[in-house]
Amino acid sequence: MNIAERLKNARKSKDISVYKLSQLSGVSETHIRDLERGDRNPSFDTLNRLAKPLGLSLADMFKESEDVSYLNKEEKELVECFRMLSKNKADTLLQFLKTLV
Repeated sequence: MNIAERLKNARKSKDISVYKLSQLSGVSETHIRDLERGDRNPSFDTLNRLAKPLGLSLADMFKESEDVSYLNKEEKELVECFRMLSKNKADTLLQFLKTLV
């Protein structure tokens, strides 16, 4: 997946319109549409300005894997906390969470 597709998919997955993304990022609607169509290539500054309101990092935009996920703030916090646990505690937490669903 290229950057244009990732940008568009991230925006749609967050249910953010081009207009709203433009307002949040300071990047014009026309420029965002051109980027999403692949008609233009973003600068790092522009990409960073667009990634922030989408809850992404620049690294997320360049991941090689097709399994890019777009986590919201709470999901990111859960992942960060999970990664700080010991293996034993992480396994216990995972078992507990599975009982909740």
